[in-house]
Amino acid sequence: RAMYRKGLITDDDVIDSIREEHRILMDLGVIQEMPADDVIRTVAEGILQWIKGDVEAIKKAMDDYEKKLQELAKQQQAKPKIDVASPAVLQQLDKLSSQGKGKSKLIY
Repeated sequence: RAMYRKGLITDDDVIDSIREEHRILMDLGVIQEMPADDVIRTVAEGILQWIKGDVEAIKKAMDDYEKKLQELAKQQQAKPKIDVASPAVLQQLDKLSSQGKGKSKLIY
């Protein structure tokens, strides 16, 4: 923050640094391709909000993130859940369902 306030670091410096970090990650094989410029700018905006101390923008970003997490949690809960029984439970069910009736109807 001090360096930014003194004009030693600019917004473009932050963007260039993020781009350079991604280039290094790509050279290391951590990522396969460089992110698009809009992604780099979005990351830079988040960092610059902290550097500038833009409390309102940070609060809004945190609220937006929390809303997205809640929506994803709701979507996850709405998905059908499939439980898998252990082989022992399947054998017990098989014995109960096939008593005197012949073949098992359970799918293994």
